[in-house]
Amino acid sequence: MSAVPAEPVETPEPAWRQRAVERSTRAAKLRAEQRVQRFLDAAQELIADKGTTDFTVQEVVERSRQSLRSFYQHFDGKHELLLALFEDALSTSAAQIREKAAAGQDPLERLKIAVDLLYDSSTPREGQQSPLFTDFAIQLLVTHPDQVASAHLPLLAYFTELVEEAVEAGQAVTAKPRRTASLIMQTAMFTAQAPAAPVGAHPSPITAEEVWAFCLGGLRGPGTAQSPATTAPSADAPATTRKASAATPRTTPAKKTTTTPQKRAAAAKKAAPAKRAATKASTSKAATSKATRPQA
Repeated sequence: MSAVPAEPVETPEPAWRQRAVERSTRAAKLRAEQRVQRFLDAAQELIADKGTTDFTVQEVVERSRQSLRSFYQHFDGKHELLLALFEDALSTSAAQIREKAAAGQDPLERLKIAVDLLYDSSTPREGQQSPLFTDFAIQLLVTHPDQVASAHLPLLAYFTELVEEAVEAGQAVTAKPRRTASLIMQTAMFTAQAPAAPVGAHPSPITAEEVWAFCLGGLRGPGTAQSPATTAPSADAPATTRKASAATPRTTPAKKTTTTPQKRAAAAKKAAPAKRAATKASTSKAATSKATRPQA
């Protein structure tokens, strides 16, 4: 009687088969990546030609020289294609900002460079689409907020890193570096995309320098804008300085009172009896003095 194994023995897959499958998978993946890139390049060319994202899927298919069936194998629709472009642009922008901001001497200077670059890349330009697709970015934020948040992750990670370095160096104060980094990014991007604020009869666009000054005030925390005259002497200051400061009395400016003509008339009427009495007393005193003066 032959012995039958309790469990079937699995024969390992031959190594040649594994290599063949991996080769086939790599080739299919490479072809898929090439097709996707051709769609992205075609869409990017259409954006550059038109200066807007107002194009059709058919136009993308024709320019890429691929089929409509192939397009829908890789994208759910035009919005997903633009989302891919948006994500790719943000990733590229994050890498460029990181590279250029590295020239800063300290974390705060690197953060300033990053804010300036992000503001510039988010600024709409007449006749061309900005790198971050400002018009479509706002639409995406409303229709696909989760995907937009995911697309911003590389940029947010770098800004968070800069804020954390500034806090460690004692150049910034914040308990939530990631949230602060997100606020800085949104301030730079949306201010750059917003129309100019009207000042009088002329529009006055908010500049990158103003955006940075605003962000810097938040990073340094409350109380940093006090003038030297209103700041109390430091504990490290010389004793004579602290003593002189303590001894100097605080003077309160006199309150300026305003009186109306009606009030002045009432006050004059009230003071009239006393004034007449004083005049009468003065006249009586003068007469008495004349009477008692010795004759020559």
